[in-house]
Amino acid sequence: MELRSLRYFIAVLEAGSLSRAAVALYVAQPALTAQIKKLEVELGTQLFERSHAGVTPTAAGLQLYQDARKLLSDAAAMRDRLQRPPEGPEGSVTVAVPFLLSSLLLGPVLARLKRTHPRIRVFVIDDLSLMVRKAMVDRRADIGLLVDTEYLNGLDVKPFVREPMFICGYDASGEVASMTLPSPGGKRQGRGKPAAVQRPVLPFARAAGLPLVLQSRRFSIRASVEAAANDLGLELNIAHEHDSARVIRSLYLAGAGFTFSPACAMADAPPAGNGWLAARVVQPDLARTYFLATPSAREPDPATRAVMEVLVDETRALIDAGRWEAEFLYGKRGKATGP
Repeated sequence: MELRSLRYFIAVLEAGSLSRAAVALYVAQPALTAQIKKLEVELGTQLFERSHAGVTPTAAGLQLYQDARKLLSDAAAMRDRLQRPPEGPEGSVTVAVPFLLSSLLLGPVLARLKRTHPRIRVFVIDDLSLMVRKAMVDRRADIGLLVDTEYLNGLDVKPFVREPMFICGYDASGEVASMTLPSPGGKRQGRGKPAAVQRPVLPFARAAGLPLVLQSRRFSIRASVEAAANDLGLELNIAHEHDSARVIRSLYLAGAGFTFSPACAMADAPPAGNGWLAARVVQPDLARTYFLATPSAREPDPATRAVMEVLVDETRALIDAGRWEAEFLYGKRGKATGP
């Protein structure tokens, strides 16, 4: 397999058409078509579905796209290393993060890495928590943040952050607000740190009876909510069930029901007041724990270590600044991970 074939494959996938890719590559279309067919023969699988409208990648094609981008990036980094002396860590690192957390955390992490380690190329997998776990098991990611997964064979897993869950929604009548209890009080903040957000709390039994907007059972939040309901012998009052996070958000913003939200997503929630309610769920305390995972079969290379250091520092900074209502666990010994 030649690197040129992979470059051609990526160009075709991104263009969505053999003819458009041929123009961009300054290659005759028959020659490009022959290269793609040769690659499919070498790999023993079909990479594209072809139609009059263009080409669409198959599942194998999408997988190859991720792997090929990383391989070409590594090849470019290798060439650079041979042509000029090193100036700090370099290479490519793939980070897998649950999508609800990525919008809060990855912006600061990637911006800082660009400033401090411009020779490191970072690829991101932001997906469902179960797909993040699969990416780590399949060795498609170098660093992963796993949800409520303190052990996976072949991975070095350490407690990272524990965050509470909130019940959020539009409470026009104030009926739900009347069920809440005052916050028991946050932890004392250090000098120079902002005061902790004081939110009301709502017992889970009350939250379970509200009209709920939830995702299906394959999502980790739904699984946690159902486990708590089963432990208490409660039945959830599900008004709407959809897999799309955007649809869930649209429904609860439209006042169609209440949803459970982790602390990392609270920055996107409407501010409390004017009928909007956000209460921490207690009795039991609904929470989830993130674990920092790396492959145990090999030592992280300098680029991976640099990305991990920035990830840890920026996470701590978000929590210390009050932008993430969570508890930083990394480096603490014997810390309980359950709710």
